[in-house]
Amino acid sequence: MAEVLLYHHIQGLTDGVRAFADDLRQAGHTVHTPDLFDGRTFGSIEEGFGFARDTGLEAIRERGVAAADELGPGLVYAGFSFGVTIAQRLAQTRPGARGALLMYSCIPVAEFGEAWPEGVPVQIHGKEGDEFFDEDLPAARELASSTAAAELFVYPGDQHLFADSSLDAYDPEASALLMERVRAFLASV
Repeated sequence: MAEVLLYHHIQGLTDGVRAFADDLRQAGHTVHTPDLFDGRTFGSIEEGFGFARDTGLEAIRERGVAAADELGPGLVYAGFSFGVTIAQRLAQTRPGARGALLMYSCIPVAEFGEAWPEGVPVQIHGKEGDEFFDEDLPAARELASSTAAAELFVYPGDQHLFADSSLDAYDPEASALLMERVRAFLASV
């Protein structure tokens, strides 16, 4: 079983993010869900981004890195949207990373190194009509084509946070398929 460090999206550690983590725990994985917003959740992406901007995006990311420091090596780094900025950085720069799950976002690999680290599998998930993921799709395609250890899954629809069961963007069908793929990934690392 895998040990996963899962970073929440810009609306905070919502009940839907907690439910996603609980589903992985029920499959036998250890899942850590640091709350980078100190208990705050937001009703919209805009509200969450406003909080993060006012608090300091880099300061929040450093909280995420500090959470990883407490756990040590051998983790699968996972993130939803904003959380991908932390998960991808750690997967690319931390020795001993076992894998990465990048949901709704992908940063150009060059942000954190010359190439994706050898032997670190990665899955990228997003919706084809999602205005936020559309911006990241070129980076996701580049990463997916750069290594045999990468898989890119693009789902129909335009919802951004589609696997969060506590939000209006929730898409049960796409979320179930994403979870199936994530479970298969975690079983293989």
